[in-house]
Order: sequence, then structure tokens, then C-alpha cells
Amino acid sequence: MRIYKILRADEWAGLQAAGATDGAPVDIADGFVHFSTADQVAETAARHFAEEPGLTLLACDTAPMGDDLKWEVSRGGDRFPHLYRQLRLSDVIWSHPLPLQGGVHQFPKEM
Repeated sequence: MRIYKILRADEWAGLQAAGATDGAPVDIADGFVHFSTADQVAETAARHFAEEPGLTLLACDTAPMGDDLKWEVSRGGDRFPHLYRQLRLSDVIWSHPLPLQGGVHQFPKEM
């Protein structure tokens, strides 16, 4: 299964440079890396990254994450994937910019 992570430009650059990251400040504060499913990610973008430019969407495969990935109840009773280890560059299947059009992030068709 694929799950998705939205990173700001500096966070994406840091992951590429270091090969791993503890995530965004909210991830570090919460003690896990927040992810979304394909059905959840547009709302995540609208809620937490409203009209923010320079974002990158990462697609990751859940299988290599094993037991470090937990599905936990969050927003509105939905279960969200949370990674209890660093996000590794090797976890990333693909990345895609999230351009803004009319104040809304445009997601790639290959999701």
C-alpha cells in the first residue's frame, strides 16, 4: 500500500542530503512521522498547508516500514499511518511538487 507525506522545500532538501529525517517540527513534537492515505492527503494539505507554496508530495510503500508503521485514530475518527522511526530516503517511491492553482494544491494523477 502507498502512503503520502507532504514536506516543505527545506525538509525535502534535508531528507535528500541526509538520507533520513525525523520529519517536520510537528512530527518531532509528536514523536512520529505523520502520513496520509490517498483519500486523506488532499484534506491534510488544505488543513495544514493551506496556500503554502514550495511543497513536495512523497509516495512511500508501507511494506518496508513493517512494525514501525502504526495506524492510529486521529482527525474525525479516521485512522492515519504514523511512522515510529526516521523517514528514510529509501522509503520514497516517488516525489512530485505540489503546485498551487487558485490557492489549491494540485496533486499528481498517478496517485
